[in-house]
Amino acid sequence: MNSETGYPRPTMRIDKWLWQARFFKTRGLSAKLVTGGHCRVNGNRIGKASYSVGPGDVLTFPQAKQIRVIRITAIGTRRGPAPEAQMLYEDLTPEREESPRAAMQPEKGRPTKRDRRKFDLMQRDTLD
Repeated sequence: MNSETGYPRPTMRIDKWLWQARFFKTRGLSAKLVTGGHCRVNGNRIGKASYSVGPGDVLTFPQAKQIRVIRITAIGTRRGPAPEAQMLYEDLTPEREESPRAAMQPEKGRPTKRDRRKFDLMQRDTLD
């Protein structure tokens, strides 16, 4: 129950919400992430794809090569286009620092053999 309005808070299954908000291509992929124990709701690890989430909940889950932190702002009615899906959440993910490898890359094209040797020497020095 919502204390302000007296009505129950709108909720939805977490796997369906992740799919509707376009974090995953299929609902099956989002369900696999949740059942694998890789998702947290308000800091608590969950393991069921049927777990109900609603506005105000904070989700933490891995996506690609980063950890996403999302606050749910709305429950969708359909899996619409990306601009519509972005209205369902607020992204709290901290900004990532640029990796040293990316900073080493030249602005255009692939690194040369000389650049790779320099990078390898730099890596060996930091490991010692």
